Amino acid sequence: MLNDAGGREKLLAFGVRNVPVVAKGGDYVFGQNLEDVAEFVGLQGTGHTPLPPAALVPKWIHVLRAAQRYMRQLPDERIHERVIENRDRSIRLMCHHIFRIGEAFLETAIDGAEYAVQLANVPPGDGTFMSGEEIARYGDTVIERLERWWDGLEDKSCKRKVNTFFGTPPLHMLLERSTWHSAQHARQLMHVLERFGIEPDRRLTADDLAGLPLPERLFE
Repeated sequence: MLNDAGGREKLLAFGVRNVPVVAKGGDYVFGQNLEDVAEFVGLQGTGHTPLPPAALVPKWIHVLRAAQRYMRQLPDERIHERVIENRDRSIRLMCHHIFRIGEAFLETAIDGAEYAVQLANVPPGDGTFMSGEEIARYGDTVIERLERWWDGLEDKSCKRKVNTFFGTPPLHMLLERSTWHSAQHARQLMHVLERFGIEPDRRLTADDLAGLPLPERLFE
């Protein structure tokens, strides 16, 4: 909706409050499930084969560790600036969100919570997480929980269904979505550092991100 002034009104007309959404006439589908989107627009699937869970989990942790490094490079005095000019989201909120995605995933996978945009966007409390270092330390707790969950998981196929605002997909799909979601924001964080004239510490490479259905552009 950043580039569509009437986008919010179109969503509300459908009774929808979450994005992304693909609409055609009076019908729409949520954009979280790319196979649903492909079917909606008349394609025979996306051609994308998700990485297996055993590959996604270490890839996600690698992304989160990279995000920690980048956060520790952020000048504290700039953490309240916007990530990009035309969206009212601070660098602090995006950094916290990278790890909050992991917590939301675990609350769904372990506790049975319904995964929703709001669950992954729970903001930090006022006066907390005021530096990149503090947010990176929060990331340690999320990574430790993620590793503990995976090590103790009996059915590592992740085929069981979970509740989300866009249906009841297999846990595998939510795992993939959470992995690339964190990765996309880590890419954006590298961009922020570059804008500040700071070289990101050990950039995420194409190999690091291979197999994830990431958007081509940094900001959609």
